[in-house]
Amino acid sequence: MRRAEVITFKVDEELAQAMSHIENRSAFIRQAILAALGNSCPLCGGNGILSGSQLSHWQEFAEHHRVQECGSCHELHLVCEHDAQG
Repeated sequence: MRRAEVITFKVDEELAQAMSHIENRSAFIRQAILAALGNSCPLCGGNGILSGSQLSHWQEFAEHHRVQECGSCHELHLVCEHDAQG
């Protein structure tokens, strides 16, 4: 069985106070990190910056796709323009 690795990080006073009433902060933080990783951009990994190669692939992809706002939830999503051409 692999040993758990301990990772520490600093928080400001406001965040520390907000978390002070959480019974199991370690479990809460683990769940929050896993949720965030599951919702990160598949291209940039959540850092908001594409490498040169990723940008090249994105530009090729964007030739036939566009970003559109959903009329119901108002979130942005990708739309394939090939679908409209049939």
